[in-house]
Amino acid sequence: MPRKAWPPSQRSARRSGPGAEEGGMSELPSKVHIVEEGAREGFQSEPAGIPTSEKIRLIEALAETGVPEIDCASFVNPKVVPQMADVAQIAEGIRKREGVTYGCMWLNAKGFLQAAESGLSLPALTSGSASDTFLARNNNATPEKQLEGQRKLRALYTEHGLGRGPVYLFTAFGCNYEGDIPVAKALERAADLVGVCEEAGQPPSCIYLCDTIGAADPLQVRALVEAVRTRWPDYPVALHLHDTRGLGIANAMAGLELGVARFDASVGGLGGCPFAGNRSAAGNIATEELALLCDRMGIETGIDIPALLGVAQIAEEIVNHPLPGKLFRAGVFNRNP
Repeated sequence: MPRKAWPPSQRSARRSGPGAEEGGMSELPSKVHIVEEGAREGFQSEPAGIPTSEKIRLIEALAETGVPEIDCASFVNPKVVPQMADVAQIAEGIRKREGVTYGCMWLNAKGFLQAAESGLSLPALTSGSASDTFLARNNNATPEKQLEGQRKLRALYTEHGLGRGPVYLFTAFGCNYEGDIPVAKALERAADLVGVCEEAGQPPSCIYLCDTIGAADPLQVRALVEAVRTRWPDYPVALHLHDTRGLGIANAMAGLELGVARFDASVGGLGGCPFAGNRSAAGNIATEELALLCDRMGIETGIDIPALLGVAQIAEEIVNHPLPGKLFRAGVFNRNP
């Protein structure tokens, strides 16, 4: 049965007018692409034991809401992340909906080779951390070792016929070991990762700035997005934001005002970083709240917000504890009762 379209706001995104030079809302995108992370990063942050069938249930329900892309699983060491031990079964069991991209993530060559056999979409991702301490503690690696691994991955991508893909800079704004990450250091680490792609003749499709532990504020987001744009004007910037300290949607707004048109988010706010040292804190920004923010400003997402609120309730039922999202409890405000 065709999915009913959610009636979007009649407003138009304001992209020109007075105040542009003073940082006004002159660069709002007309359309935003939201990647749904609940099934991957969300379940990855939960205790092990969620049935595979329930994970598939959430993915299939999300696909009915107009979300264009769903990250389904991480191909990582199941001893370290036991929540992802059933990734092959998840990939095999999903009934895929036409028009939806079903993606995944990995951190090394072994993970990529497993992902390549899964039937899921393979973004040729290059990733690394801006925080050397976070990298050492959570990946047992140095910046040099990290780059060596990413170059090997990039060579594997070429062997498998993959072209351009995203760069992910984790802990781009701060980490619980080093505190704030200076813009200059974030740019240095991003340049290393961009260099891996460019050396292979496959420049990045976008540069993801990831607020891995929810350390960022809107001023930091603006500063780093602008710095990355200045350094690499031809590569779109994307944002992966967390709501750990309640600033997630404010940070998304800062990105929108600069024209960022690609975001990661998670239904109900499910998720977080299992290595951030604060497992009880809120996780990723809620997909439905980001979609509502866009809708209220006339920015198209293609998402049926009321349908997504129902899926947030499903997600809460599956994990069996309250999720941090607010909108799926309150409902969409009726502006014309």
